[in-house]
Amino acid sequence: MLSRVVYLGQLRCEAVHHASGHIIHTDAPTDNHGRGETFSPTDLLSTSLANCMLTIIGIAAGEHDNLLVNAYAEVKKVMASAPRRVSEIHVIVYLPSSYPADDRHRLEQAARNCPVAKSLHPDLIQSIDFFWTL
Repeated sequence: MLSRVVYLGQLRCEAVHHASGHIIHTDAPTDNHGRGETFSPTDLLSTSLANCMLTIIGIAAGEHDNLLVNAYAEVKKVMASAPRRVSEIHVIVYLPSSYPADDRHRLEQAARNCPVAKSLHPDLIQSIDFFWTL
């Protein structure tokens, strides 16, 4: 079992990670009858793309992964209606300029091909930009 998700009422859920016991709460967003006090399920979907990309960059960096500490990503999602769904995810990844320039393209390609990116429906637009400026 990966996790257990419990509906708590008032459009809030609690997910418990089976192996670690870590807890995530979700709320429906304010534009969909919720409180919006924490991530919505579609926020988690969108944020998972950036998390996966940074993780894969770290794996691809191998012994140089310590050079990537403090790299970060900013995420924006665009919702569509009829049916209500995430139609676009915009990710801007900021990486250290001290990382070897001749290896950057390989890391960017690894990130673009992370498991979450490859699991999303092809109609969902993934706009990904990399800035080696930290």
